[in-house]
Amino acid sequence: MSATRQAAARTRTLANYVAGRWHAAGKLFEKRSPVDDSLLATVAEADRALVDQAVEAARAALHGDWGRLSLAARVDLLHRVATGMERRFDDFVAAEVADTGKPVGQARTLDIPRGAANFRAFADLVKNVPTECFEMDTADGAGAINYAIRRPLSVVGVIVPWNLPLLLMSWKVAPALAAGNAVIAKPSEETPSSAVLLAEVMHEAGMPAGAFNLLHGFGANSTGEFLTSHPGIDAITFTGETSTGTAIMRAAAPTVKPLSFELGGKNAAIVLADADFDQTVEGLARAVFTNCGQVCLCAERVYVQRPIFERFVAALAERARAIQIGDPTLDSTQMGPLISRGHQQKVLSYYQLARDEGATIVAGGGKPALDARLSAGAYVEPTVLTGLPETARCVREEIFGPVCHVAPFDTVDEAIRLTNDSRYGLAASVWTRDLQTAHRIAGSLEVGIVWVNAWYLRDLRTPFGGVKLSGIGREGGVHSLAFYSELTNVCIKL
Repeated sequence: MSATRQAAARTRTLANYVAGRWHAAGKLFEKRSPVDDSLLATVAEADRALVDQAVEAARAALHGDWGRLSLAARVDLLHRVATGMERRFDDFVAAEVADTGKPVGQARTLDIPRGAANFRAFADLVKNVPTECFEMDTADGAGAINYAIRRPLSVVGVIVPWNLPLLLMSWKVAPALAAGNAVIAKPSEETPSSAVLLAEVMHEAGMPAGAFNLLHGFGANSTGEFLTSHPGIDAITFTGETSTGTAIMRAAAPTVKPLSFELGGKNAAIVLADADFDQTVEGLARAVFTNCGQVCLCAERVYVQRPIFERFVAALAERARAIQIGDPTLDSTQMGPLISRGHQQKVLSYYQLARDEGATIVAGGGKPALDARLSAGAYVEPTVLTGLPETARCVREEIFGPVCHVAPFDTVDEAIRLTNDSRYGLAASVWTRDLQTAHRIAGSLEVGIVWVNAWYLRDLRTPFGGVKLSGIGREGGVHSLAFYSELTNVCIKL
């Protein structure tokens, strides 16, 4: 028996969910804890044959019980899913904390509540979303009426990352199902647990077989590639690294699938000298260090107007040093580990690169001193850098860790230029008491979302997405439904 199979005998195995049934056969891989590197579970990797079965099951569902559900019944079912998630709230919290290492307080207040809220929000939205109707004149004077019918795309492939696994899974699955599609979802290989719980909740809520399918695995030469290149997949939505997005585009090109991408970012914050100082320091401490910096919206470049630059750097560094790092299951912990030891090595390599490029390490820059059990975990220190040129790799490349580079600026035009000088364009924040200046800056930034005197304040009805290498399309509210459905125009001659 292989080592992986022996491990499976000692711990649980997470299965794939296809056509309303669990499939645990085939090749297994390990999911290890980012906290102490212990084995959490073994996971069944979906092969090409199981991907084929999932596609067949999804198509059958569209022509069966799922496709025949009335809109009211579909909405009611999605509400039952949300209720089921809340009923198993503690299970979801435990799964998210174990897989990701994020603090339990964050999972309780953000990830799980927002996951359930997504199902309710999109269920309610689809009941009320309008379509178009136009009256037109005709040569015979009788006229005609044109109206639009919203139809599902059919089978949607949903691929989500490991940083906010349940939140981002629900952010895509909920509107896809609300629009009437059948879904095949693939979580990251790093975070399979909450996705399995979601499949259990779907099953318990009475989701028709094949309407929601869950496949585990990797990207290239594995489940992800089999899914994105499959001719039976009608659309793909993906959140993750830009390089993975380009690979998915290549895989999807032969069958011309619609794509919705939310990709990487190197987000900037602009701090003007008139900003509320304490509010701004606290807000940017959240923007830089939340979830160990592993949020696509986190700020990695902070531009501060010169009169308050030194004071701001000192205050942010003090805030970074005060963060409580430790066991994520403790309420006192403010920062847990990174997602894996592999990612830890990547972030630490950037810390070293920053030194090599001439940065001043104002705070952090290494691994924290922790007890013996946690020393095997993927922990790094929250880090504040200064002194790098704008051409430095640590200023140009996405690190995806609890780190930012702080640089001074003099004029508003300079701050706008520095912010826009990036291959990415996902998000930015502006901190000032002068709302006229805030409006001017916000309208000049080449990003998908701008916060003023806030960060990560999200209304689920608003458009969300990036420009440049940060993505294609918009999600949220009617913008999600626009992607997950097609409009058919019906012209009636009177």
